[in-house]
Amino acid sequence: MTDIRITAGDLVFLARLEHALAPETCRYFLSLLPYKTQFVHVRWSGEGCWVPLGDVPVPFTFENATSYPAPGQMIFYPGGYSETEILLAYGAVSFASKLGQLAGNHFLTIVEGLDQLPTLGKRALWQGAQDVLIESLS
Repeated sequence: MTDIRITAGDLVFLARLEHALAPETCRYFLSLLPYKTQFVHVRWSGEGCWVPLGDVPVPFTFENATSYPAPGQMIFYPGGYSETEILLAYGAVSFASKLGQLAGNHFLTIVEGLDQLPTLGKRALWQGAQDVLIESLS
């Protein structure tokens, strides 16, 4: 089942929300949609794209948290040691900041378009921030 479409230029990904594993994170994320943002290549974490959110407070804490999201998994860090942020893994990731290792809530998994993830990551790395639209399919 797919709940979400992520569009970055000519790349389209379909994803499912992990409601059972991260219900509060999913509920909050849905309240943001449709969400226009930019994916920027990560600084510390490896092969991923992120959305820095600064000191934006969020109404949830840690649930289903991981430091090692698999390619196609999106995590939401609710802040604390580092700024609030969203990260999408396109390859090997060890989620961290300049202060050290972090863990974020795995709340979304890409189920269609995984083969396009390296293209998105390389574009963010070599061409800069990539415009992204995240929409609900329901």
